[in-house]
Amino acid sequence: MLRPKGASSQPRILLLFKKSFLYVLSVAILFVIIGLFTSISPAFRFSSNTITNWTSEIESSTFLYLLGMENRVFLEGLPPDSEVPKLSATLFQIATSIKPDDPRSLLGNELPGFSIYDSEIFIAGEGTNYTNLPVESTPPLEEVLKDREAVVDEDIDPVQSDEQKGDGPTTGGKDVVFIYNTHNYESFLPHLPGVTNPDLAQHSEVNVTNISDRLAESLRANGIGTTVGKTDTMKILDEKNMEYWQSYEAIRENVQEAFSTNKDIQYVFDIHRDSLGREETTKEIKGQAYAKIAFVIGGEYEGYEKNLELATKLHYIMEEKYPGLSRGVLPPKKGPGTNGVFNQDLHDNAVLIEIGGVGNNMEELYRSADALADVISEFYWDAEKVNSN
Repeated sequence: MLRPKGASSQPRILLLFKKSFLYVLSVAILFVIIGLFTSISPAFRFSSNTITNWTSEIESSTFLYLLGMENRVFLEGLPPDSEVPKLSATLFQIATSIKPDDPRSLLGNELPGFSIYDSEIFIAGEGTNYTNLPVESTPPLEEVLKDREAVVDEDIDPVQSDEQKGDGPTTGGKDVVFIYNTHNYESFLPHLPGVTNPDLAQHSEVNVTNISDRLAESLRANGIGTTVGKTDTMKILDEKNMEYWQSYEAIRENVQEAFSTNKDIQYVFDIHRDSLGREETTKEIKGQAYAKIAFVIGGEYEGYEKNLELATKLHYIMEEKYPGLSRGVLPPKKGPGTNGVFNQDLHDNAVLIEIGGVGNNMEELYRSADALADVISEFYWDAEKVNSN
């Protein structure tokens, strides 16, 4: 059958008209909504804080899928096994702050103490899950300061000297790394005869400061000038009649002083040990036991993302060089029960690092300190090459 000339173009014109009408209508509705939000009483307006809280409850993959609907390049950033978020689950999550596939979001608000499992794992290392995240001891200060017997095996391999390592790049006499210990009495059960309570693994000499010294020595052997803060935080707490949980406040002034007296500092590491047992904090690599390492970032200060970026890069280098040694990157620590800042707001490249736990011995801890120095050194010299180009 012959159709009148121009008849086939009528549906196209109609479709174009409908699209134009919908576009104009959408713009009109948008202006009406904006007018409503700007004219209503401030008490009833949506604050940016409210919108931020809503969107923070949504999985980041949801936004990537939305962007991917317009530009498929964004979909390449998704893991291969990721699934399309369900609209019903997303709306339910926004309305209730409860994640349908995560009971912690409900139980953490209802059961006392359960909120400690509501931390976010940014990057999970081998074996890391919500049941074995780093645990911070909060012993009474009087217990921390008690005299205890400590035994240390002196037969530990020394750090290779510069001569043994051969010629290499150096920082030219500049101390570009600063290491310190907020909880400077944190010690290890294998070196404390008769002590079995992790909270009482405290000693004035045999403690995490030894690990910091070893890390610094190993960094220097790699040509990186390093200084170690010797502030006795526990004595400051005692002198000022402060509690153990105020350790970060007590040492803050000393950390600031270190920065003001050395403008060359580029990287800052606060070394701790975990309160978990050795089954959670030990990794065997090539037949040798290492104390596992966790990178911890506070999330309650502006710009924590910069420190998070540094921790992430160190984690991935460690995964490549020492598979399974890193427990992961565990940000952002915030909310009740945690400091949330850890004095990391004082520097753009500051990371709290947990090396081992109460059940690790010095041999394992020193071995991990050397591995960490190796990782930091690779990162540092690679960054220097990039900056010099």
